[in-house]
Amino acid sequence: MSRRTDFLIIGSGIAGLRAAADLALAGEVLILTKADPTESNTGYAQGGIAAAVGPGDSPEQHAADTIAAGDGLCVEDAVNVLVHDGVRYVNELVEWGARFDRDPDGALSLGREGAHGRRRVLHAADATGREIGRALWARVSEHARVRVERNARVHELIVKDGRCVGARYTNDSGDHDVEAGAVLLATGGAGQVFRETTNPSIATGDGVMLGWFAGARVTDLEFVQFHPTALDVPGAPRFLLSEALRGEGATLLNKDGERFMTRYEPAGELASRDLVSRAIVREQRRTGGPVYLSMTHLDPVWTRSRFPTIAQACQTVGLDLGLDRIPVGPAAHYVMGGVETDLWGRTTLPGLFAAGEVACTGVHGANRLASNSLLEGLVFGARAAHAMLLPEELGVRTVRTVPEVPTGAGQGRIPSEADVRGLMWNSVGLWREEALLRTAIEALDEWYAALGADRSRIASLVTVGRLMARAALRREETRGSHARADFPSRDDVKFRIHLGDRIH
Repeated sequence: MSRRTDFLIIGSGIAGLRAAADLALAGEVLILTKADPTESNTGYAQGGIAAAVGPGDSPEQHAADTIAAGDGLCVEDAVNVLVHDGVRYVNELVEWGARFDRDPDGALSLGREGAHGRRRVLHAADATGREIGRALWARVSEHARVRVERNARVHELIVKDGRCVGARYTNDSGDHDVEAGAVLLATGGAGQVFRETTNPSIATGDGVMLGWFAGARVTDLEFVQFHPTALDVPGAPRFLLSEALRGEGATLLNKDGERFMTRYEPAGELASRDLVSRAIVREQRRTGGPVYLSMTHLDPVWTRSRFPTIAQACQTVGLDLGLDRIPVGPAAHYVMGGVETDLWGRTTLPGLFAAGEVACTGVHGANRLASNSLLEGLVFGARAAHAMLLPEELGVRTVRTVPEVPTGAGQGRIPSEADVRGLMWNSVGLWREEALLRTAIEALDEWYAALGADRSRIASLVTVGRLMARAALRREETRGSHARADFPSRDDVKFRIHLGDRIH
């Protein structure tokens, strides 16, 4: 079945919904989501959304913290857009009914998280992403011209005469083609590429795969953020224990109950995520035991009320957030790289836009500052909508690299998800080195060839994993979230650049 709409949005997280709110004022909008609209990384975001809205704060200070966390690789123009436009769009969210926590005097309650110089994180208890999603869905649902199709898996972008004009997808009723005046990728992240992740099951990197095979440029895929504090209980999901816990005073303890972070980082528990993650692994190796997050020195009643979702998750595995030490460890959380865009969401493929975690503006550099992800989706979702409304795409870059589609389907072993995710975790995870990366690439190349034109879930995992591994091998340094055991230092002479996807 074939049809047409004015605007097509693939994904239903914060970036896609914010774009839809504006696009619906100008035409028909179709949102395709492969699961329930609430099942996205937006809904899993606990800690909050960062913006310089508090007294004594400024966008310039927010920018400085963002750039410091990005370890020398942030695109500063993108950062300036994020922190300045962010104030406007967060205030707009409040006007649209987002229920952020407030202090007794009625002012917005602002939290502090790792690598932030001051309190600037708005939150709704520990379910901020879900609350923002609720407010945006309420706004979008007011528009009769917005339609949502659930259980729709997009497996190919339609490209005609060098321009993206739509997508092919499958749902419960069969296969469909839809053409559109402009297409927005807002598919979120790719944490499921790794065995250990805080991401929901749908975060398989589909948008990167779709953009890549359509010929859009991808970049910075070596930069994967591993959140330091995921619940680490055998048999239990790797539930995220928000950065906000440490912002409110939680400490990290080794197996002997000793604080250890200052052994590795002067900023202690409030160092950036990459540094805390690697410190945890070092301490686990040094002591041969687990690491715990502890709030036992704080009022347990306050702790449970401030973090009700996390407290409930701990309770389901027999732990009390207020009274017990909680075992934690790193897990894949966020991909800084993705489909390359300019500051208005334009990709290198005319007609195709991208915003949110699937996109790469360079705003995060080599490592994302905590609570900048929801802000990114909000700001760049709105900006992408603005560009999609223009009668002409001004300044579109047309450098395209169309990969050759493998033809070896059926001639090799198709891997299981466990195969791919285990390989990526063990060989392209928190610590990387040449021998392991080359072994991973050899396996991923074979699987990629065997899959041929397959565009299923496993194809997303293999395609994105292969791009990540190849990028990690090319970057012979340690910078931000990318840590090479064989190249432990940062190398600004050779690698203060965005490498892109030149090798297929």
